[in-house]
Formats: sequence, C-alpha cells, structure tokens
Amino acid sequence: MSKSKAPSQRQLRVGELVRHALTEVISRENFNDPVLDNQMISVSEVRMSPDLKIATCFISPLGGRKMNGKGSADAQAICKALARHAKFIRARATPHLNQMKYMPSFRFLEDTSFDNFARIDSLLRSDAVRRDLTDED
Repeated sequence: MSKSKAPSQRQLRVGELVRHALTEVISRENFNDPVLDNQMISVSEVRMSPDLKIATCFISPLGGRKMNGKGSADAQAICKALARHAKFIRARATPHLNQMKYMPSFRFLEDTSFDNFARIDSLLRSDAVRRDLTDED
C-alpha cells in the first residue's frame, strides 16, 4: 500500500464526528490551565487513522493572541496543554461518540494551512505576478 492513499469515506465521516465532539468539549469544559483559560480554539480538521483509533486534531487559536512575541508560540503552547489534558478530553468526548466501538486517542497539532493560504495569496498579489499577467502586446 502507498503512504499517500486518500482517506476512506468512513475515516472522513468519523473525523468530522470527532471534530464536532472535540469542539463541543473544548468550548464547554474548564481545564484549570492558564494556557487554555479564556482562549478560543478552532478545531479545523481531524484526521483519523485507518483503524479509527488515533485522531490527529489540527487546532489554531482564535483572536491572534501571541505569547513571548513569537508567531506560533501560542498555538504550540495550546497543543502541549491539550496533550496534557488528552485523557480528560477523551473521557468528556465519550458520550458524544458513544456509537464508536473504540474511543480514539487524541494527538494535537498546530494547523498551519491558514498561514500557507495567506502566503500563497500574497505571492499571487505580488508585483512580479501582476507583471506577468498583464498583456504587453
């Protein structure tokens, strides 16, 4: 099998169910963690492993708050904090996912897709591209 195989419909469907449950838990629970307190977190995507036992969750903080003056330090700190509370989150998500045979374990990663989109957009709006698109004939 190839490593670049696209996810199955089942993986996509379960990933979306897990994303909804995770969003519900993160938005409603109190973690008693200074990194997570008063922080709005977006769960943009959840990718399930083929056996549906591991959920890789892509998160990004909302509001643009940055710690230590670094660009993505806030998202990295949030990922680490969520990883510390992964068992608690898993227990709280269980009632939302009671139709699943196995409750997946959660892995948290920073979602950089929005940064990539912004970089591509700025490249497309650059003078060099604009110059190439104008008709000089």
